[in-house]
Order: sequence, then structure tokens, then C-alpha cells
Amino acid sequence: MNGKTYFSLTFFLLLFTSSLFAFQTAYPIKVIPKPVAFNAGEGTFEIDSKSNIYLSENTGEMQFLGEYVADLIYSATWMHHDILSMESAEEDTNAKIILDLNTDIGVDHPEGYMLSITPKEIRISAQETAGLFYGIQTLRQLFPPAIEHELPSMAASNQDWSLPVIEIEDYPRFEYRGMHLDVARHFFPVEFVKKYIDLLAMHKMNRFHWHLTEDQGWRIEIKKYPKLTSVGAWRDSTLIGHYGTGTYDNVRYGGFYTQEEIKEVVEYAQQRHITVIPEIELPGHSSAALAAYPQFGCFEKEYHVQSTWGVFEDIYCPKEETFSFLEDVLTEVMELFPSKYIHIGGDEAPKAQWEESQIAQDVIEREELADEHELQSYFIGRIEQFLNSHGRQIIGWDEILEGGLAPQATVMSWRGEAGGIEAAKMGHDVIMTPWGSNYFDHYQANPETEPLAIGGFTTVEDVYFYEPVPEELSEEEAKHVLGSQGNVWSEYIHSGDKVEYMAYPRATALSEVLWTPVEYKNWLEFQMRLQTHFERLDILDVNYAKHFKN
Repeated sequence: MNGKTYFSLTFFLLLFTSSLFAFQTAYPIKVIPKPVAFNAGEGTFEIDSKSNIYLSENTGEMQFLGEYVADLIYSATWMHHDILSMESAEEDTNAKIILDLNTDIGVDHPEGYMLSITPKEIRISAQETAGLFYGIQTLRQLFPPAIEHELPSMAASNQDWSLPVIEIEDYPRFEYRGMHLDVARHFFPVEFVKKYIDLLAMHKMNRFHWHLTEDQGWRIEIKKYPKLTSVGAWRDSTLIGHYGTGTYDNVRYGGFYTQEEIKEVVEYAQQRHITVIPEIELPGHSSAALAAYPQFGCFEKEYHVQSTWGVFEDIYCPKEETFSFLEDVLTEVMELFPSKYIHIGGDEAPKAQWEESQIAQDVIEREELADEHELQSYFIGRIEQFLNSHGRQIIGWDEILEGGLAPQATVMSWRGEAGGIEAAKMGHDVIMTPWGSNYFDHYQANPETEPLAIGGFTTVEDVYFYEPVPEELSEEEAKHVLGSQGNVWSEYIHSGDKVEYMAYPRATALSEVLWTPVEYKNWLEFQMRLQTHFERLDILDVNYAKHFKN
């Protein structure tokens, strides 16, 4: 290395370090996602054992939020704090916390909030309880990471718990801020799903897309069709290594969620202002269901729960018995999930069996359809009509555009952005989740030194610089972009630890993409805040990828 090169590199490193220091000085709060606006004041708030929590309303939701705050500050005070009515707050001269549900706060957004910290009071105000919950998440991150300890004795004895005097105004950029989890290729227990939801909540995400059925396993109990889980939830073996190795472990594998467990998860998510969107795949990705109930296929054959990955020819047959079966299944699904949306898949549905099936060809002739693509559109349209009649709407992967889009469908664009752009221009709502930036099953560093993954290459930086609204859309068309989500497909993800490794900190970066106005984002400054966030994730026992940890 010559002297000029050495000088240039040294200058760059000094510039980078000084830039981070400058950002740290200019932006003193290390909150992710970054709030819309803040104004730092003078002085600090000191939490103590006498700090009470006051609620403006005495409802179940408000009581939950009060208890949430009490649990949060327990690590700082070693005390269980009283939760009282706000009417008595003025008489309290001690440092206190107020949760104020108030329609006149200056932030006109259902998920927005105001957070005010003075030397004697923390006040979080919002129009709705969702805003209060997000304000609490910001308060949580204003505390040092040690607040995450469940046991106070784990924090350092000399830990400074003081908070800066500050005013924060905040609200999200997008209404749909989501993460997906595939529990069909590999199954994850309820306790891990709850932990996954807790992490989404901390990042102000509000949608959990739960991928429950696949060729490799059916994971939701349907009482009218018990073989969906007694047969469809179990495969005889699982592929070892990448697709094409031909090597299998010969170990029976499976699992499913009972309806009581699903109710438990849905309630847990609702308390944290997260809507759970179930996905029931159709008409393709149906091997597990057809292994249990082969009469809903087009041919008399033996179907199997698949033990390898990929796309299979198995597909539901478009006969009335099949529609009755799917309507029965979806009726039980709707009873478990209050979400407006039901995801019906619609992707990767080979048409070979329909081409060979007289039943399918008769439907094409009867309905005057042009081909098997229009038959898929007809199939999905039938399901949409049924769900619409029960006050629900469908989401489907962008293949549902092929053959004609169902009238009220929302499109989830995964094969790049083209499907989302086309749907938005047609006046349909879209959720952008392109594989290049939003597939968190991709490698995130050198594949030779990383755990096994499906392929691809998506770094934290790639995620942070993703813009969900394509330039091709007009201002009016852009209104149809509801938001975005990150997808965690589990072909090569066998454990909760690996889910966390693949999801974080990429999901952390996505949370800022979806919450923070694009003009306020800054990659260098985000990396600075990420270092404190890593300390928080360490205490929470999250097995995040450490490529960006200093």
C-alpha cells in the first residue's frame, strides 16, 4: 500500500467515524423506527419506586397498557407500580406516567401519538389505544437497553435510569407494516410465535402474515376435517441440504396448532395491536390437504405430504365438492381470525392436471373460459365471493392477476414490483414484498460462511434502501400501496433461533422503511442507532445476525 492510498483510507475512516459521532450528537435518541419529529429539552425525568401509572379511561385495553408499562419499569425500580385513574393524577407530586386517550392531541392519525417527558411527568397521548401502545414502544427505547431484563437483579447496580426531557410527535407512513412466517415447511411452537409477535410489536409492525398450509404440511386444526392434521400435518422425511441433493433424513416430521392455540395467539397479537392474517393456500400448494382428502383432486391417485421443496403438480379440482370443502375450511378459519383479510395464496399453481382433467375442461366450457389461467381466476373468484359474503376480503400473491383479477382482491407483489404496479393501476390495493429486498430467507452475507439458505442475496442495507412506492405510479395510484412486509420462508430454517438470525436486523431496517417518512431516513445514522438496538436484542435473547454490529 503506497502512502497516498494509506492516507486516503485513513481519511475515509476518520470521516466515517466523525460522521457517526456527528449523527449521535445531532440525534440523541436511539429509537427504531425513527420518530417523525422531536424536540429535546433541558433536564431529566427520574423514575422511582413511588411512580404511579395513571389511565384516562378504565377499560380492558387501557388496563392492559397500564400493566404493560408497569412490567416494563419493574426492572428499573424493583417495585410493582399502582395503576390508577387519571382523575387523581394532579394530587400526585411524585414522578408519574400518564396514558391519555384523547382525540384532541394535534396528531390526526389512528396510530399516531404524542410523547411528552418533563422532569416530573411522562405523558403519552393518542386518539386510539394503538397510538398509546406505539408511544409505549418509543418510551421503552428511550430507556437504556437494561430495561429489557425480566429480573431487576440482572441490571448493573449503577445503571442510570433517567430519561431526557423531550417532546415527540409520531405516526406511521404506511398502514400495512408486516412480517410473514412460514410454519408449514418447518413448524414453530406457540411460545416462539408469541416471541416473534413481541418483536414485531417492539418495531411498531401491525400485521403478522401466518403461512399455515403447504405441500409439506397443514398446520391448522379444522374440526370438520380431522385428517387435515392427523394425516396432512405429517411428512415421512425431509430433504437434507439444497434442493436436488436427493438426500433425506427419513424422520417423520410435523405438528399443528389446535384451535385453542390459534385463539391464544390471535388474542396475544391483538393486545399488541397486531392483526394476524392467515394464509390457506389454493388452488395449488395443496399436496398435504389432498393426501388427507384425495377426493378433492381431479384424479384417483395416491397423494403424499411432500418431503422436498419446490412446486408440485397437485392442485384442487374445480368441482362443487371441492368448493364446499374449502368453504367449510374457511368458515372455521374465519371463526378463529377476525382479520378483514384472508390470504388465499394463488401462487405457483401448475395447470397440467387441469389440462388433463375432464372435470376441469367441462368447467372451462360451461363458464366460457379461454384457458386454464382463466379457470384459476374463476376458482379464486368463487372463493372471493364466499369470503366477501361474510364481510372478508382476499389477499393473493401476484399470480392471481393471471387470467383476470378478482373484483375486490388485494395483490401481494412478490415477483418484483410489476404485479403490484399493474394491480395499483387497475385500482386494486397492493402490498409490496418483492423477493429482491423483502425475502429474509435469502443469504445476507457471503454464502460460503453463512448458514444454509435458499439462495439470493439481501443485506440489511438493501432492505433499508427499499422504497415501497414505485416511481411508475401516479400520486393517485400510489394511494393503493398499503405498505409492505418481509417474508420468512422456512424450507431451510429449522428452528426459532435461525428464524431470528434470518429476520433480524433486516426486519428492524424494514420497520423504519414502513414507519418513518422517507426524507427523514439516514443510513449512517440508522447504523448508529442499530448498535444500541443490538444491546436490546441481546438481553431479549434474540439470535440476530451480527454482520453490522460494531
